[in-house]
Amino acid sequence: MDKIIEKALRESIKVKEEFIKENGRNLVLFAEKIAQAFTADRKLMICGNGGSAADAQHIAAEFVNRFMLERPPLPAIALTTDTSVITSIGNDYSFDDIFSKQIKALGMEGDVLLAISTSGNSANVISAVKAARGVGIYTVAFTGGDGGRVRSLADMALVVKSNTTARIQEAHGLAVTSSASLWITSSSRMVSKRISQGIDH
Repeated sequence: MDKIIEKALRESIKVKEEFIKENGRNLVLFAEKIAQAFTADRKLMICGNGGSAADAQHIAAEFVNRFMLERPPLPAIALTTDTSVITSIGNDYSFDDIFSKQIKALGMEGDVLLAISTSGNSANVISAVKAARGVGIYTVAFTGGDGGRVRSLADMALVVKSNTTARIQEAHGLAVTSSASLWITSSSRMVSKRISQGIDH
């Protein structure tokens, strides 16, 4: 039993180290894109399935409520939470459309979409990215393995080079917690500057 846990720990550390080493610069760029969106009165939308849906809600909560520091709430929406919308779209149309129709209804040019898929091949996540790009939304994919189909569709893809779902999700979690302070600090600084200059209405 101890050996199983130790093996999982070693694998997790290795995957996370490689992910951050390869994607650190893009995480900074992602933070800047989010900050620019918030400063322009735009928002962050997040989507994913299963554990990735839980990650989407976690990320949205960090922006809307607080993370590490006191600051104004920031506009982030998880597209995984409205059961009436999701089930009506799934029932009347297709489960593949549950995110894309919300993006078409709520999204605006200048928004940012974070699409999470451990395989990179989730049909509804791919549809979400296509819909977002169609209306001028900057798209970022958190994925794993070889990146899947979403890798070539998103404006930016951050790929965890592992084929183990648990290791991919752990690396995504680290990406969020390690860079959340950067995302939120950058966003808060730009929004506060905007308010102090009297640009906000």
